[in-house]
Amino acid sequence: MTHHEPPTVTKSFVRFEQQHILPIPESERTGTSRSVFSIWMSLNMMPLAVVTGAIASGAYGLPVIWSIVAIVTGNVIGAFGAALHASQGPHLGIPQMLQARAQFGYLGASIFALIAFIMFMGFFAGILIVAKDAVIAVFPEFNGTVAILVFAAIGIVLCVFGYDLLRKTMAWLSVIIGVAVALSMILFAGVPEVAVASAEASFNAEGFFSMLAIGVVWQLAYAPYVSDYTRYLPKKTGPKTAFWSTYLGLVISSVFVMSLGVLLGAVNPDNPLAALGEFLGPIGLVVLIIFAVSSALINGVELYSAVMNALTVMQSNFKVVISSRVRVVTTIVSGGVATLIALLGQGDFMAMFDQFLTLLLYVLIPWSAINLVDYFIIRKGEYKVGDLFDETGGSYGRWNAVGLWSYGLGLLAQVPFMITPLYTGPMAGPLQGIDIAWMVGFIATGAIFLILHRTMAKNKVLEPIV
Repeated sequence: MTHHEPPTVTKSFVRFEQQHILPIPESERTGTSRSVFSIWMSLNMMPLAVVTGAIASGAYGLPVIWSIVAIVTGNVIGAFGAALHASQGPHLGIPQMLQARAQFGYLGASIFALIAFIMFMGFFAGILIVAKDAVIAVFPEFNGTVAILVFAAIGIVLCVFGYDLLRKTMAWLSVIIGVAVALSMILFAGVPEVAVASAEASFNAEGFFSMLAIGVVWQLAYAPYVSDYTRYLPKKTGPKTAFWSTYLGLVISSVFVMSLGVLLGAVNPDNPLAALGEFLGPIGLVVLIIFAVSSALINGVELYSAVMNALTVMQSNFKVVISSRVRVVTTIVSGGVATLIALLGQGDFMAMFDQFLTLLLYVLIPWSAINLVDYFIIRKGEYKVGDLFDETGGSYGRWNAVGLWSYGLGLLAQVPFMITPLYTGPMAGPLQGIDIAWMVGFIATGAIFLILHRTMAKNKVLEPIV
């Protein structure tokens, strides 16, 4: 880069992504607490969040008030963990999952970057399907495949430009979609059918705690990429600002939109989005169109983080030099594959997505516990960032046995409590179908990681590296 380039980039309306997975230099840290808040505020305001909220009243048959209590509780708990991950961004300046190299080793972290990549691809595909459903609810004659392809193209283009365009898009989108959701909530709360459906429903513990767990996983699903955006905050911004701008954006928006989903699911559990048009007429149809368009824009954020993880895996395992060309090609290929998944998965989406969220929770929880214990208790934020990009692993090694063993044992700790369509643990019965595997997994993994690390330190083997 020559000394003539920075002024040219600065004058451009949109900065083309240049840093990719590299640490963000202070001169390029253009983020603000407002931009971070806008990103997370707008990211949750999509039809996928509506559909997720509708699971409470639709699939589990909970009354409206208990559905909202479960959603609020779950999101408040889950967002706390996600925001703690976000607070690491201004200090380290690197993508979230790349930092996993400090806990699992240069190559070991690739396992978790790959898991996160699959997760983001799943969300990209899921958002496309729900956005298509929103369009079909307004224009039944419209071709669903064409809708998916158009929305996918918009998300891919945004992702190709990178962080700066995504940040600016989310800023104004959060205002537009926020007004649409608020208006829908006010109008739909007065629909008589909602009160009737809620009165006929009854509280059940399984449904309540299942929705609470869904709220937790909804927020923790953001944990693997919250630092992808807070890394653009100036270092002097500090962890508190990164934490609260992320936390408030995540909680306010998710509770807001999922609660709308509860109301819609109460009157139309099979197709909650269609209820907007059925009960709110032209206003509901306009909101559906806004939802559909916003989803296409929001999806750029999901794909961006998928690409960050793909680049991390490629650099770690295949020694690929990460350039703008590599990032753009990876973006197009990843977006294309996720679009194909969406085209093939348009059937029974609600059931598949519910299962996806459950499995996601089980695999994310141990990683989250290890990262937070390592960052806040063991290292207290002190990392050798240069070593994270050293293909020998530097001081962190290529495979870190403590992190990997802790993760494996944390997964095993959840098994007796798991509740999935394929497997139900022996503790599910005594607990009356209440899924607490995520709680057990978090506590057990964090404790195991801390004990193993301190044991090795006591024996003067600070990093058991393979």
